[in-house]
Amino acid sequence: MADICLLGTGGMLPLPYRFLTSLYAEYNGKAVLIDCGEGTQVAAAKHGIKLSRIELILITHCHADHVTGLPGLLLSIGNNSRTAPLEIAAPGSCIPVIEKLMSVCGALPYEVRLRGLPESEHFEFTADMIDPLLTVKTMPLSHRVSCLGYSLVLKRKPIFLPQNAKAMNIPVEFWKRLHNGETVTLADGLRVPPEAVTGEKKPPLKLTYVTDTLPVAELELFAMDADLFVCEGMYGLPDKKESMNEKGHMLMQDACNIAKLADAKKLWLTHYSPAEKEPSVYADELREIFPDTIISEDGIRMTL
Repeated sequence: MADICLLGTGGMLPLPYRFLTSLYAEYNGKAVLIDCGEGTQVAAAKHGIKLSRIELILITHCHADHVTGLPGLLLSIGNNSRTAPLEIAAPGSCIPVIEKLMSVCGALPYEVRLRGLPESEHFEFTADMIDPLLTVKTMPLSHRVSCLGYSLVLKRKPIFLPQNAKAMNIPVEFWKRLHNGETVTLADGLRVPPEAVTGEKKPPLKLTYVTDTLPVAELELFAMDADLFVCEGMYGLPDKKESMNEKGHMLMQDACNIAKLADAKKLWLTHYSPAEKEPSVYADELREIFPDTIISEDGIRMTL
């Protein structure tokens, strides 16, 4: 089970009632944070998020509304007595910017490991600091600077069948290894494959997060079958389309069309323009395109 919280839904600049876009995803007491605009640590406190659980921070790109909250967040994490390393992954060209932002933090009581990611090709890596079964996939987006979309894919173990293990007289100490997919050898020399004591395989959980991009065709494949698709929708007025094309952003309708083509289970819109005071006014129109569209507000939560 993964717990998701959208800490903020704003783009460009924070408002008194809307923090900048940042997403928190927790699994088994460890968490990933995607993007960290100004005031993210305040939003986290407001919504009851424990900063000490963050093990990995993913940055989409280095525009201010996605990255300038890092110094405050890192200092707040340090004030929570953290000593274990923390990793920040971002497009490779962002790393020097992040290093400069971190220079105002002084000496943190933990190590920050920076990881530059490829900017012009799809890439994936295992998020071992969260769980060996969690894979982070990236996709280059189309914005004014190098920008990445992220998919978090969590493979799930098949159902364990203790009745089978008992019938085969397999000692309990071997059960966890079998459930983890390992073949074990018993004292009498019998080799037991994991399939002997496991049942139906569970489909992986998938969270896709995309913001600050034109609606490029590959996005529907990147978000395909996502349990939750979190996507920017800066405006809901079609007459803003030309302006959005110039600035490298999407309309809410663009996000809904992608969600529909991707066969996503649910869409959370985010990264609203400060000019969109009440994005919920577009709800009926957007749900005609994609019925499971949520006009997100700060603090919205979901368990996958």
